[in-house]
Amino acid sequence: MTASAGASPFDVQHMTHTQKAAGAVGLVFLLAGILGFVPGLTTNYDQMQFAGHESEARLLGIFQVSILHNLVHLGFGVVGLAMARTWSLARSFLIGGGVIYVVLWLYGLVIDLDSGVNFVPVNMADNWLHLALAVGMIALGVLVPRLETSRR
Repeated sequence: MTASAGASPFDVQHMTHTQKAAGAVGLVFLLAGILGFVPGLTTNYDQMQFAGHESEARLLGIFQVSILHNLVHLGFGVVGLAMARTWSLARSFLIGGGVIYVVLWLYGLVIDLDSGVNFVPVNMADNWLHLALAVGMIALGVLVPRLETSRR
């Protein structure tokens, strides 16, 4: 969807379901990035590092985060919202983002989580969340457009 002159760029009434899905996923990433900076929701907040496996901060006490990790979530959320403006970009965000999360999941499984290559950082909870995100985003990017075309 492209916004018309003077219209809101996110006119939800005129968005496709694919665009709405991409926008929702983008909002979830924005929320995760913001919450990663909230003491209390992020445990061991005082031990948060900019990057690296030494960061002991945990979002919701489970998911290892760092300043870089939170910034990546914020950036991914902004990209998702921006790409939700058109159907083709929204679909690309969902499928492409899902593929990125498959790669992150595999990366997290093969690296030594206590080494310098774990610079984002991730832990096992992050790894399995990355797999769930990958499956969910790819499914949305493939199935929602099919539902839209089958209803036409």
